[in-house]
Amino acid sequence: MGNVTSNVAAKFAFFPPDPPSYDVFKDEDDPRNGGTRFVFTGITADKNVDVHLLDTKGGNKVVATFWKHPFGKLTLLYSHGNAADLGQMKDLFIELRAHLRVNIMRISVVEDVEAVYNCLKNNYGIKQEDMILYGQSVGSGPTLHLASRLPRLRGVVLHSAILSGIRVLYPVKMTFWFDIFKGTNDDIVDFSHGKRLWELAKDKYHPLWVQGGGHSNLESYPEYIRHLRKFINAMEKLSSKQNNQRLSSVPSIREVKHNRCLRFGRR
Repeated sequence: MGNVTSNVAAKFAFFPPDPPSYDVFKDEDDPRNGGTRFVFTGITADKNVDVHLLDTKGGNKVVATFWKHPFGKLTLLYSHGNAADLGQMKDLFIELRAHLRVNIMRISVVEDVEAVYNCLKNNYGIKQEDMILYGQSVGSGPTLHLASRLPRLRGVVLHSAILSGIRVLYPVKMTFWFDIFKGTNDDIVDFSHGKRLWELAKDKYHPLWVQGGGHSNLESYPEYIRHLRKFINAMEKLSSKQNNQRLSSVPSIREVKHNRCLRFGRR
């Protein structure tokens, strides 16, 4: 089992661009929030984008950006895949925010998803009932790591996800709505991973199998945004009462210890 874990971690190690494609600098003191306002380079001035420099339990700093939609009912916490960073994906978030009509919290380092979740909860008052976790590639590991601790979570999207690093090495009792995105020509993570993940999900939404899609290009297919919009719509229509009826005995995030199988980053 240890060898399998090592192989998964080695194959999908997080290697963001070096140097980064973006920078964060202090703009001014923010009297509204009693702190410092940070600016994310490469983005045209947008009052609906907040930049956070967060402290983690491990003593590191993590950059996260919050993309606010004025009419957004749900918030997407997006954990990205390897070999990409915030600067390279800003155009995608602009499109997702506009078409999906949701708030988006983007995390820059996959191992620090809990620090970003706490920011959403404490800074914006966002409840887990109004949150959808989105994990792409190696980001799917931390996504389920967090999802397993949030019993009232609205839903989860797994995009080009890894079966062996998620389900085999880290059994999770899945009790929330799942949507699976997978390309049939994925040469990094075999198509069978997506099919098996969908079979294992309890409350499953019909998946998106992109014919000819690879590991990192599903966003370029028109059916991607259409399917994701349908899933968001379905989650918006899911009432709090319906969501609470599906609660399991999974304890809260404060009550569960870390499972090291999903800590693909530094330990």
